[in-house]
Amino acid sequence: MQRFAGFSQRHHWTALVAWIALLVGVTIAARAVGADYGDGSDVSLPGTQSQQMADLLEQHAPDQTGDSVTVVLHDERGWATDANLVALTNELMAIDHVEAVSAPDSRQGTVSADGTLALVEVALDGERAAAPAATYQQLIKVAKSHASNDLQVELSGVGIRKVERGGGGGAEGAGLLAALVVLIFLFGSLLAASLPLITALFAVGSTLGLVTLISHLITIPDYTTSLLVLVGLGVGIDYALLVFSRYRSELRDGADRATATTRALDTAGRSVLFAGASVIIALLGMFTLGIAAFEGTVTAVAFTVLVTMVASLTLLPALLTLFGKRIEIRVRKHAAKSSRRPGERWRRWAWFVQRAPWQALVVSVIALGALAAPALDMHLGFNDAGNDAEGTTTRAAYDLISDKLGPGANGPLYVVAQGSRAAAGAAHEHLVDHPGVVPDRVSPPMSLGDNAFLIRAQPTTGPQDEATADLVTALRNDLGEAALVGGSTAANVDYSQAISDRFPLFVVVVIGLSGLLLMSVFRSIAIALKAAALNVLSIGAALGAMKLVYQDGRFWADSGPIEAFMPVFIFAIVFGLSMDYEVFLLSRMREEWLRTGDAQHAVREGLAHTGGVITAAAAIMFVVFGSFALLPDRMLQQTGFAMAAAVLLDALVIRCLVVPAVMRLLGPTAWRLPRLLDRWLPRLHVEGRPDGQTLASPDATPTVTVATSDARSSAYNKR
Repeated sequence: MQRFAGFSQRHHWTALVAWIALLVGVTIAARAVGADYGDGSDVSLPGTQSQQMADLLEQHAPDQTGDSVTVVLHDERGWATDANLVALTNELMAIDHVEAVSAPDSRQGTVSADGTLALVEVALDGERAAAPAATYQQLIKVAKSHASNDLQVELSGVGIRKVERGGGGGAEGAGLLAALVVLIFLFGSLLAASLPLITALFAVGSTLGLVTLISHLITIPDYTTSLLVLVGLGVGIDYALLVFSRYRSELRDGADRATATTRALDTAGRSVLFAGASVIIALLGMFTLGIAAFEGTVTAVAFTVLVTMVASLTLLPALLTLFGKRIEIRVRKHAAKSSRRPGERWRRWAWFVQRAPWQALVVSVIALGALAAPALDMHLGFNDAGNDAEGTTTRAAYDLISDKLGPGANGPLYVVAQGSRAAAGAAHEHLVDHPGVVPDRVSPPMSLGDNAFLIRAQPTTGPQDEATADLVTALRNDLGEAALVGGSTAANVDYSQAISDRFPLFVVVVIGLSGLLLMSVFRSIAIALKAAALNVLSIGAALGAMKLVYQDGRFWADSGPIEAFMPVFIFAIVFGLSMDYEVFLLSRMREEWLRTGDAQHAVREGLAHTGGVITAAAAIMFVVFGSFALLPDRMLQQTGFAMAAAVLLDALVIRCLVVPAVMRLLGPTAWRLPRLLDRWLPRLHVEGRPDGQTLASPDATPTVTVATSDARSSAYNKR
């Protein structure tokens, strides 16, 4: 890392020009080639009944699986098929990519019993939401043109929801502005505050272009770009801030700019390296779920973390070399005016916690445990148009259909009976007689060929209700192997169940790999176990808070299910981000432990040197993540809220209360590793190697040295 720092300083112009060329080049290429994102609605799982049915329909009835839009016509005076309907049908048929338009038919369940509502089904070519945005916009324009004071016209469909959601530039801009304010408050300089932001923006901008190009090679859902920006900005600013704050600390202690840069990369840079590796490990652990729909998103977000990590270790040193003189002048002026030793308030706080470690630990764990308890009762599912914002046409269409046709009309079930027509008739009778199905909304069996018959059934409950999931399970048990129960609602049930079943394996893999990494870095089994337990506790508390807000409908949100993949994604991201603070804080503690041999002094000094930076980094990620709660997309709202809550709890409760308390109780035993593991695990030195010397072994007794700036850099001991 020392040689790497020297190379970055000597070739700072090369690094800067290379990053500019990368950003400009991939942006131009991405605009020229365009994106090939999926619509994010793929919940296919090989081996499930819903997937078997989807494959069967794709083979025998492809018109049942293609893209479609529903036009909802509502008139309280009563509905009649007149010339207006003919005109609407003809205009819809004239739109590009429209293949067929089906008129309302009471026999098909597309006219309400009171005759005030009718549905016009529009079939489009291609897969779901695959048509150009202009097609959906034209559909909205044409359909809405037939609205009047008496006739209400609304539209629903995946493609319509997609064009209505729009972008999140306003939320991202608000997050960046808030982050800039926090950085200015921390550093007292616009220039110093801008460097971490510039580094993050270069990394995120380059990654967006690269992921756009990669979307032609692998399937990446369209919502991934928002997650990419969310994670990239938070992690990018966080990593750059850790390196930059260490650079300022070295300047305050009397080092010249070149030495400060070298030491910053050789210490905080190593922390960034290992923290980034932890995030990537946690993300790639999602591949253990075996869910193909995840893989594109996971790959893109992991790639984002990698690029932001590289930017913090290459672009930021180049910027420090270019603007270091101006920053140095301001840092030294501030140090000369300040009569207080840096971090004095954090030393006092650490001393306060060390006086009553059990009280701090017990109170924190009880509070986090109480907040995490609701997470045990999460209802996983998928948000639909019923969760869209008030005033959108998709929400209005959803509400009209639920009100006039019943809540289950927004998520019908499809049953494929295999065998004779008599067997299909028996399945039809069972559906009609089932209490969870609307009797007069069960269609007659339609032959698909090869002795397969399709039946459409409307549940009495909505797609998001747990009763509907129970109905899917009951029908499968009752009908047995002679029938398949599928459709979008059944597919969501299968998807949610698969995640619930595989989540424990994912947690074990992520914790196990991260624990091995921590033991290799800090030579301590206690620290690895502590980190795993506390990270799980803080993530559980964040998920519990999300459940209270978004599932139970507390405070500002409407009630609804938690997105099925949310616990896995939040666990992967936040577990990795928590390792940022863990590595940054404990590496500084370990430096002091190796320098002085005083475990309690190491805790105080470690918190004194990193407490302010960790709090500022958490505040920045909190405002960046929290800004995504302003977006109209409910999935992104849940993501931003959960990540913001997790970061806040981790920084304020775990790092500032629980970790000092636990380290106080462990004392010197915190830095011990069984000899068998010590010989087996590789040695990864996150504290750096000042002056080329070898770090002390954790089994040796560290030598106490005078804490001068010169002695500090040479106080590491040979084993």
